[in-house]
Amino acid sequence: MYIASCPLRVSLFGGSTDNPFFVEKYGKGSVISFTCNLKTYITLHEDKLGYNMQGRKYIVNYSKREETNFIGDIKNELVRIVLNHFGCFPLTVSMTSDAYSQGSGLASSSSYIIALIKCISMFNELHLTDVEICELALELEQEMNPYCGYQDPYGCGIGGFKRIDFERGGIIKYDFLSTELFKNYDAHLVFTGVTRNSKNVLQDVTANIDKSLPLLQTVDEAYHALRQKEFPLFLNLLNQSWEQKKATSSMITENEQIQKIDQVLSESDEVLAHKLCGAGNGGFFLVFSNPDTLKIPYESIRIDVESNGVVGRKL
Repeated sequence: MYIASCPLRVSLFGGSTDNPFFVEKYGKGSVISFTCNLKTYITLHEDKLGYNMQGRKYIVNYSKREETNFIGDIKNELVRIVLNHFGCFPLTVSMTSDAYSQGSGLASSSSYIIALIKCISMFNELHLTDVEICELALELEQEMNPYCGYQDPYGCGIGGFKRIDFERGGIIKYDFLSTELFKNYDAHLVFTGVTRNSKNVLQDVTANIDKSLPLLQTVDEAYHALRQKEFPLFLNLLNQSWEQKKATSSMITENEQIQKIDQVLSESDEVLAHKLCGAGNGGFFLVFSNPDTLKIPYESIRIDVESNGVVGRKL
C-alpha cells in the first residue's frame, strides 16, 4: 500500500493573475500564498486475491464507492483522468481530506491530483521530482478545467510561505518568505457553508481578464511590506486586494450568504483582514486577527503554515 498527503494552499495575493490567459497576455502573473496544515490524503493499493487481481475491478472510495472494470467508467473525473494518464491496471484508490474539499477555494482538486500522482509514481517506481509532479498535475487538471490557474498545483505541491511568479513560456520562480507574520497574528479559516463549481466564476473572470491587472501591482506592494516587516500595511493591502478581486467579477460574491459573512467580517473589530479563498462565491474565508482575540458568529479553525509539500511513503 502507498500513501501520500498534500497540503491545501491558501492564496493571499494575486489570484487571477496566475490565469493562463492573463500570463499569456501580460507576460507574467504573481501570487503570494502558503500551504496550510490541512491536507488531502490518498491511499493506493493493489490486492493479491480480491477485487483488483481476481475481479479485475477498479475500486474508488471517497464520499461514494465505485466499482468498475474500466477506467473510462470511473465517475470521479479526477481519479479517472490520472489513472488513464498512467494506464493503471485495476487497483484501489481511497481519498479523504482534513477539510471540505468540494468548492473549498483551497485548491483541493490540485492537492488530490498531486497526492495521487505521487502514489502512482511510487507504485510504478517513477522518480518524479516535486516540480515535475506539479507540472503534470497542472496538465491533467486543465483537462477538467481549462481555466485552472498555475498557482493551484504549484502552490500545493511545494510547501511553505512563498511568492510564486509565473512567466510566459511556463517559467515558474519561487521566493520563499519568512513566516514571522504568522507568529504575530492568528490566521483562521471560516467555512461559508456554500460550495460551488469554480469553473463558471473563472470563466467570467477570464472573459474580463483586464480587470485583474491591478492585483499584480498589489502583489509587489505586499511583497515589499512583508520584506520590510510592515505587517499592518501588509494586512491593509490584503483588504485592498480583496476589494480589487471583487471588482473583477460580480459572481465572486453573488451568493447572499457570502455577502452577509463578508459584511460581518468587515464590521468586526477583531478582524484585521479577510478575504474569500479561491475563485469566489463559496468555500472558506481567510481571517487574520491579533492572537487569541477572534470573536465572530461563525465557526472557525486556526491554521498555520505547513513547510512540506507533497510527501509519500510505502507501507
